[in-house]
Amino acid sequence: MEWIKFIMAVICMVFAAVMEIIAIYGVYKFKFVMNRMHAAAIGDTLALFLGALGLMLLRSSKWFSYKIIIVVIFLWMTSSISSHVIMRMEYNIDTKKVEEETGGK
Repeated sequence: MEWIKFIMAVICMVFAAVMEIIAIYGVYKFKFVMNRMHAAAIGDTLALFLGALGLMLLRSSKWFSYKIIIVVIFLWMTSSISSHVIMRMEYNIDTKKVEEETGGK
């Protein structure tokens, strides 16, 4: 039983690392700020979840799992708020470029 939990934890951690690498590639591939933010947010969210799941599988303690869940919730909340602030700042600074890139008015 312990080996199955260990293998599942390793799989989660490997997929988390792969998602981070894909997110980093997306950040460097795109030129527009909002596209970069989207690539980073999607990749980081999934990688954070998979990494936390892997850590919870490695340690079977309830208190450790509760602490990891609290950290994940805190990071999910602050990540969306900081992304919104950065995108709002980009929109207010360079409205023409935002409209040009998004095709909106």
